Amino acid sequence: MAGILIQNGTVIDGTGAKGFAADVRVDGDRIVEVGSNLEPRGERVIDARGCVVTPGFIESHTHFDGTMWWQPDLDPLPGYGTTTVILGNCGFSAAPVSDDEQARLEMVKIFSFFEDIPEAPFVTNLPWDWRKWSEYKRSMTSRVRVPANYAAFVGHIAIRLAVMGMDAWTRVATPEEIAAMADHLEDALQAGALGMSDNLHDHDGQNRPIPTLVADDAEFVALFDVLERHPGCTYQVILDTFMRKTAPQSLDRLARLLKGKKVRVQLAGAIPALDFQQDIRAIMEPEVARLQAEGYDFWTGFSHVSPTNTLSIERSLIFAQSNDYVWHEVVLAETQEEKERLLRDPEWRARARDSWDNQVWAHAPMANPHTLHLRNSENGFGPINLTLKDYADSRGLHASDAMADWILANGVGSTVHMAPFPKDEELTAKLIRDPMTVGNISDAGAHLQMFCGGGENILIFTKYVREGLVTMEEAIHALTGKLASHFGLADRGVIRPGMRADIAVFNPDEIERREEYKRFDVPTGDYGISWRYTRDAAPMRLTLVNGMPTFMDGRFTGAMAGEFIGPVAGVDLAQAAE
Repeated sequence: MAGILIQNGTVIDGTGAKGFAADVRVDGDRIVEVGSNLEPRGERVIDARGCVVTPGFIESHTHFDGTMWWQPDLDPLPGYGTTTVILGNCGFSAAPVSDDEQARLEMVKIFSFFEDIPEAPFVTNLPWDWRKWSEYKRSMTSRVRVPANYAAFVGHIAIRLAVMGMDAWTRVATPEEIAAMADHLEDALQAGALGMSDNLHDHDGQNRPIPTLVADDAEFVALFDVLERHPGCTYQVILDTFMRKTAPQSLDRLARLLKGKKVRVQLAGAIPALDFQQDIRAIMEPEVARLQAEGYDFWTGFSHVSPTNTLSIERSLIFAQSNDYVWHEVVLAETQEEKERLLRDPEWRARARDSWDNQVWAHAPMANPHTLHLRNSENGFGPINLTLKDYADSRGLHASDAMADWILANGVGSTVHMAPFPKDEELTAKLIRDPMTVGNISDAGAHLQMFCGGGENILIFTKYVREGLVTMEEAIHALTGKLASHFGLADRGVIRPGMRADIAVFNPDEIERREEYKRFDVPTGDYGISWRYTRDAAPMRLTLVNGMPTFMDGRFTGAMAGEFIGPVAGVDLAQAAE
């Protein structure tokens, strides 16, 4: 295709340096020239007057591992300037997998439960023609075409299940099994995985600690030894600052096991910003700073968007993760009739009230009915657009009974939505500016009936920049050059001659994080479909991926320009060029 010349824009190059007026010339998949008053040479000319020209945005934490196989357009990401997505987070990945069919299905079940992704398309839409991660990469790159570049971790949970089968839930590994896990990790890193992701946070719907919480020190040391042999790779781990608040113990353990090792670590959730987390923040923030000062290559992962929850009895992890395993019984019930029977049963209702009052975490939705909104009625019966507390008070009911009554009247497909948690915005701005953080954790591709993670990146501009909490240069750096440096993406994240032409062009006054709405396009098996949340484009004036427009003239172009990309050791794009 002919080249592209972007004229008359303000270039914010992704390094953190001040923006400057310049034109950008693209030839093929590369930026070839950045300068003033560049003359066209037969290229398509894009007038960027009033716009900023930036590196394409990196989605640092997604779960498209399964979703991209049945939703390859990655909607709505191209309309939000996204040019790279990171897969395989939180210990979950689609490879490696066991020869044992039960163990393979268990990996899908774990992924599906914790990331709120329908199990049926996961099983049927992926070919499962792999066992090792390298074979998965080969299948993915030959079969999947998407409009953004993608890089992927290998998940510790997947590795453990591939080697140990169902025993991964219950016991430590033998030396032989640990050696096999190390071989799987070596295979993945040699094939281009970003590193290994991990999970020291979650419990499942039966209140079982996930398999990685069972692993002993010997297992972790062996895997860290493999990571250390691959400079440029990252260990990403999610810590619990949200539920049981075990993060300090996990951090102490990791610091002990990683002492003296040259391993880059991303600590997702290490410095929490939500109001109810201030007790754990007081412990974690100084400890992370101390370890960084001692030379640990520890990066804090965070989201600039306050989380929200959706209570659903069709498929939801929220009850279980709120420590309400009585209401989770309704989620586990397989038929509509069984769900309705439980909701009507006086004995179940008594246990449910007790669970709401005595078992759930203090910050959980059930403990805060004034924050729960009756929003999504399946049959339109209503009432809607009022809080569960108001509904319960108007009927003189316990909140649990009130929600049961409302769902019975409105249909089992109805959902109740929690307002975003209050958070410390000054701390969030501080984390955006911090050179040792990984932002834009969005969970895009997961929790499809809870929220639309795609497009959350724009909030950094429409809130934090517009309110003066960070500069536009700081915001762009946080979404581009800093992330590229962290993940070792050598030729992305900066506007500079010779770099890949992953570019976003937008007018800061035009863009918005658009409202969510339902789209019915999720395959559920047996030719059925379900819905997910999505949103309209921000929009970008232009999104380029490897020099090809994926969003232009107010629409998605359909270009599937993305490539698999991997880490390179020693990448440093974090500092502004002189």
